[in-house]
Amino acid sequence: MALPHFQVCAMPFFMPSLFPAFVLCAVASLASAQVAEPPVRLRGTVQAVTPTTLTVKVRSGGDTVVLALGDKLAVQEVYPIALGDIRAGSFIGTAATPMPDGTQRAIAVTVFPESARGLGEGHRPFDLQPDSTMTNATVADLAEAPTGRTLRLKYKDGEKTIVVPADAPVVTFRPGDRSLLVPGASVSLTAQAVNGTPTVLRVSAGRNGFVLPY
Repeated sequence: MALPHFQVCAMPFFMPSLFPAFVLCAVASLASAQVAEPPVRLRGTVQAVTPTTLTVKVRSGGDTVVLALGDKLAVQEVYPIALGDIRAGSFIGTAATPMPDGTQRAIAVTVFPESARGLGEGHRPFDLQPDSTMTNATVADLAEAPTGRTLRLKYKDGEKTIVVPADAPVVTFRPGDRSLLVPGASVSLTAQAVNGTPTVLRVSAGRNGFVLPY
């Protein structure tokens, strides 16, 4: 199974509903590609793992891919925390969908550890759902809302108001290791063709059945 080659396949990988067809397009494109492949994000469930490979059933479409595990693989554990753990001054990343009133409704929130403050700061399209966005920013202030919390996020070039429903998953992460990569583990990974072989560069995983919200 190969990874997508964006210059050949026109279908955008950030639309999960198109992923199965996109993977098929990728197989043919990588066979003749002569340039470095851009990294892609895959989400799914680990089916099998060996010292050198990871087999993942992709969340959207159900395709199964086999990827190489590099010697410098970076692994992190994602785990749940409470909505109340988001405080003024927290640096967070939130996947969200735009609302008619100009606010963003959070799908899931990641509270970054202090060591990751500033990572990917800004507001941009995201590939979790059609039309979804990602905002990495500092919580300038927050207020309780009838169904959750409202956050005002500030980043270098602007700010966004995020409405976080009470049932929106809130997570953070810490360094992990390959012991997290077991059959049944929920993962989100970045992969790239390395010397012609689809290879995992970074992987986030849940422990003991925790399903990643992104």
